[in-house]
Amino acid sequence: MTTDPPPEPPETSTPGGPRRARVAFRRWRRTRPFWAALWTGLGGFVIFFLPMAPLGKILQVGVGGIAGMAGGVLLMAMALLILLLPGQRHTAGVIAVIAGVASFPLSNLGGLFVGMALSVLGGSMAFAWLPEKPAARRRPRRTTPSAERPVSLGSGSA
Repeated sequence: MTTDPPPEPPETSTPGGPRRARVAFRRWRRTRPFWAALWTGLGGFVIFFLPMAPLGKILQVGVGGIAGMAGGVLLMAMALLILLLPGQRHTAGVIAVIAGVASFPLSNLGGLFVGMALSVLGGSMAFAWLPEKPAARRRPRRTTPSAERPVSLGSGSA
């Protein structure tokens, strides 16, 4: 058993590398409703691809399959809109919720309830998301010397 300290990791030639990319992605992600777009897109993906399942697993064949694919494409487009244009999140969120609920009768029970639940969750999160307010600048508090502080007379009776 040795008491030598563990060897230090070799320095990489790239300044920052993956860590810098992760920090940049995190900063970008926090400026938009990322999770809302992810859930909405995942719900659209489920609704879009469920009608293309093998015939034994499809509950409704025909127009329902076409409506399901159209609803899934619409939801995935709303997810991109939420992600790329956060200023339009209210409109895209409302459309995502309506399309998610409409997928229930139009597309295999809304992607067997999973796609509908994910798209309604994502649309609601997009509608409710607020951008982070910049930190307010703090002014230094003015302190008065103890000799200049006002003396309180208390709540005594006079």
